[in-house]
Amino acid sequence: MALRIKSHWWNDENDRSLAEIGSALAFIAWRIAVDKAINLHCERFVYSNDAQRLQVIQEYLVFLIQIADRLSFGRFGDEDRRALVTSFAKKCIEHLQDNSTDLLGPGDYGQVFVERLNTRSGEYADFELSPEGPSYAFLRHLGFEIQSLMGQHEENRWVIDQVMDKDGWDAYKRFAKAFGDLFE
Repeated sequence: MALRIKSHWWNDENDRSLAEIGSALAFIAWRIAVDKAINLHCERFVYSNDAQRLQVIQEYLVFLIQIADRLSFGRFGDEDRRALVTSFAKKCIEHLQDNSTDLLGPGDYGQVFVERLNTRSGEYADFELSPEGPSYAFLRHLGFEIQSLMGQHEENRWVIDQVMDKDGWDAYKRFAKAFGDLFE
């Protein structure tokens, strides 16, 4: 089933704040991340539980936050770029906290995500995003992290290939298009 993403403002005559755009980006990123987690299941990769699936969603969110930061570079000054990416990340944390609480029960899921985001930000810093898209290393890192989360099930041994060759690339394309659309 195709994922439909609305990335145009209903009333495009109004100016949008960076916080509003960040919130819209977070909603779009959440939908893409969930879609990619579901797609792994549809491709017959195996999750042990909902917590594992939520961790895969988190890896996609971290990846898309890195993409947003790179797409913002050159479009905004440092202060506006920081404001946009920060509001985007904060809204992602809210989505994650709400959904994790619903699935797993009470807990501070946002703090764990912030720690993951901070760690991954340092790791992704060396990878390139060109006008053609993320580099091989960028996508490989996403695939590696998801492979690590999926465990050593025999069914999951090719998950890195699925993420690198299809799902990560598709997530990037959908998100980059939506990112551009929100600024039209």
